[in-house]
Amino acid sequence: MVKKKTCVFISGNGSNLKNLILKSRDYNFPIIIKLIVSNKKHAFGINYAKKNSIPFLVVNTNRRLFENKILLYLKKYKITLICLAGYMRILSKKFLNLYGNKVINIHPSLLPKFKGLNTYSRILKNSEIKTGCTVHYVNEKLDSGNIITKKIFFIDPKDDEKLLKIKTQKKEYLAFPEAIIKIYRNY
Repeated sequence: MVKKKTCVFISGNGSNLKNLILKSRDYNFPIIIKLIVSNKKHAFGINYAKKNSIPFLVVNTNRRLFENKILLYLKKYKITLICLAGYMRILSKKFLNLYGNKVINIHPSLLPKFKGLNTYSRILKNSEIKTGCTVHYVNEKLDSGNIITKKIFFIDPKDDEKLLKIKTQKKEYLAFPEAIIKIYRNY
């Protein structure tokens, strides 16, 4: 099997990155992570890049400059799939036009509900009964691309934001690899 060369974009702890690195070691998993991009130089997830000898790039300048630099690296490493895993910047129309349906994102709600930030507090404030996560293609509109997969769980009345995050991340660790396998079948 020829694995798809993949780049993961992060901004924080990189727990989904860590999970994808572990999954990518499986012979039958369709991707290999060749590059990690972060917009924050102190993002903890960069440690997973270092620990696993994966090249990484930290770029935190204006959008046009950082996207041009990223595009050079994506070309250098022959990246064919981009996974946004807690990446907290919006990609430009130009960038998305170059990569089309090769950019996916994981979001901590059941889209189309609760797009954007502060997801857990809004879920609780709205007294939702269930929540989960969604993996979707990235387009020009925030958290609005076609959905690849969702994972759902019921909210316990005792759940707070911290517990919701923990429960959602457990679902994300299942959803992201599942979505990648679905995409790979469609290549």
